[in-house]
Amino acid sequence: MQNIYIALGLTLFAGLATGIGSMIAFMAKRTNYRFLAIATGFSAGVMLYVSFVEILFKGNEALVNHYGDFGNWINALSFFSGIALIGLIDALIPHAENPHEAHTEFERAPLREPDAPIPSAKDLEMKFTAIDKDVNSKKLLRMGLFTALAIAIHNFPEGLATFLAALEDPSLGVAIAVAIALHNIPEGISVSVPIFYATGNRKKAFFWSFLSGLAEPVGAIIGYTAIKFFVGDDSGIIPQNIMGILFGAVAGIMVYISLDELLPTSRAYGKGHDSIIGLVVGMFVMSLSLLLM
Repeated sequence: MQNIYIALGLTLFAGLATGIGSMIAFMAKRTNYRFLAIATGFSAGVMLYVSFVEILFKGNEALVNHYGDFGNWINALSFFSGIALIGLIDALIPHAENPHEAHTEFERAPLREPDAPIPSAKDLEMKFTAIDKDVNSKKLLRMGLFTALAIAIHNFPEGLATFLAALEDPSLGVAIAVAIALHNIPEGISVSVPIFYATGNRKKAFFWSFLSGLAEPVGAIIGYTAIKFFVGDDSGIIPQNIMGILFGAVAGIMVYISLDELLPTSRAYGKGHDSIIGLVVGMFVMSLSLLLM
């Protein structure tokens, strides 16, 4: 039971980092883009290393113990099923705007300075519409809410992955939670911008970008409850063979997130070798922590 509280706390911590990013967007006059590039690359390094070296291995071990050599096949199938699941979510629930796009200081100035001029759509070179009093406010609000909803749905698998990893091994959950949190900081910055231009309301932009991060602990609770209900035994404990399948899927989800979101984001914010520096350092730190633990 104690591990459940630890897992939930770590998932909540990771989700709240979106709010930290949103606060930076509204308060900081300048953003350290190189730090964001290295931090996001670091997240990718942690998630890729832990997925292939630890999570996939643990899942395979549990499945082989239960099914014999056939467990290797189930593990591989679980891994690619996780990739397929997050890919399907991407296909069915596309982001209204790219939440991982790097936004300039000029674009973000109106968020923190009410008197700052509103850039035109041409200035922004983005798909979302710059604020215009003649535009139907309901349409803009609907656009902003859809963006927040899309982000929230995309955060569900991240929350479940963090929760399940922490449930099995709290020290492993800490590493994944930190990686997800670092990833959510630039996401929080980016989510605030399109929602602000969609609604024209700073409070709503902060609220919905912050709320989108809370989808991670909510997704973890819903997912874990459903898993326990459908496959848990009489004591409510999830059988090891099911945990093995889930671990394979979690590894697939994290690899997809790393390659599809984190590394492109790192490249967008950084210059030169910032991304690869962050990636290698993330892998090194993760390997060192696993060896020490």
